[in-house]
Amino acid sequence: MNAPATVTISVDQLCVGLYVHLDMNWLDHAFARNSFLLKNAAQIDAIKRMGLEKIRVEPARSSSRPLRMPAPAPVPDPVEKVVPSEEENALISEKKARIDRIKAERAAIAQCEKKFAKAGTALKNIERSVFARPQEALAEADQLVQGMLDDLLADKNIAIHLMNDKIAGEDAYYHSLNVAVLAMMLAKELGLSAEDIKATGIGCLFHDIGKVEIPARIVHATLPLKRAEKNLLQLHCQYGLRIVSKLGLPKASLDIIGQHHEAMDGSGYPAQLRGEQIALAARIAGLINAYDNHCNRTNPADSLTPFEALSTMFKQQRHLFDLAPLTMFIRLMGVYPPGTLVKLSDDTVGMVISINSGKSLRPNVLIYDPGVPKNEAIILDLSQEPDIEISASLKPGQLSPQAYDYLSPRKRMTYFLDAPTTAPKPA
Repeated sequence: MNAPATVTISVDQLCVGLYVHLDMNWLDHAFARNSFLLKNAAQIDAIKRMGLEKIRVEPARSSSRPLRMPAPAPVPDPVEKVVPSEEENALISEKKARIDRIKAERAAIAQCEKKFAKAGTALKNIERSVFARPQEALAEADQLVQGMLDDLLADKNIAIHLMNDKIAGEDAYYHSLNVAVLAMMLAKELGLSAEDIKATGIGCLFHDIGKVEIPARIVHATLPLKRAEKNLLQLHCQYGLRIVSKLGLPKASLDIIGQHHEAMDGSGYPAQLRGEQIALAARIAGLINAYDNHCNRTNPADSLTPFEALSTMFKQQRHLFDLAPLTMFIRLMGVYPPGTLVKLSDDTVGMVISINSGKSLRPNVLIYDPGVPKNEAIILDLSQEPDIEISASLKPGQLSPQAYDYLSPRKRMTYFLDAPTTAPKPA
């Protein structure tokens, strides 16, 4: 995809319907974007009052043609002070509010990534201690899950943030953490007690612990396994129960370790349990485990986008999952989960980085704007942008090389939760 073709015109040729590009720092003007469609005369007046003589216009995205060049106007008498119009003051106020929201979102992400990295380090220590110091491992797991539970119960407006690839590292640890975070959030949404939510989190942290007794070449295979290898891999549920037998875990945690690969139609393993024979905690963990495995396959090239993963689970694999938790999980993650590449109604492309609680169609989107440096990329909170909506979900291959580099789609989809420390945003 080549850069858009633009022409340079005089600001005196501006009219409603032209798609303009402002070649200046995003912070130096009052508009929401560096590129946008002119919708009213107030916008044109605001541009003229910025002192620009020339401006770039993109004909392909314009619905009208530039005006003819007017005859030279007499030079006006100098004025001592230019007073912003009412429309400009409104634009400036909106811009300031938007900048404040971006700063708050960046701060929340930074705080979330610190907590995520700390949780990942704790999980490594837990899995290294489980054999030699089992009670120490349990105490660390309890502390880690209790911290997440406190956040979950402290505020109903929990946000789910997409983590940076540089923060996530060793797949085995972050898979378990991912499953624990999302399963606990789902358990809360389903109305489980604090005790059961905590047991769910602990079970998810240990759900794949049995894989330590299976050769790495089988656990991390990128090619289809032979029957004997597949049978060996499926033993990780039983191995896991044996490993944690000295920890004194709650029954719900043990159910998750032993049953997270069972399926509602009886096609799962190890016991081919069916329907409500599978413990509720295991049904929750099983569908989250499946979602994370879809998004983070051993070969990243085979991974589904978050949007594709939820769609596949609901449309093609619904028979494997408990429908009530699955439907609730889709509501929780939003129609466009964090990590989804999207096209907005103004043809801008971006990546969903977090969701707004209760507003599944209006997440926070990091947008591609070549006029804004990558490290200052604009984050649009669509719950505060009534004129913009998501028009489509995209695959990475549909992005231009420039947009792909700018947005840096994640090779791993890893999430963490954030309990806002400020008052929730107005609806």
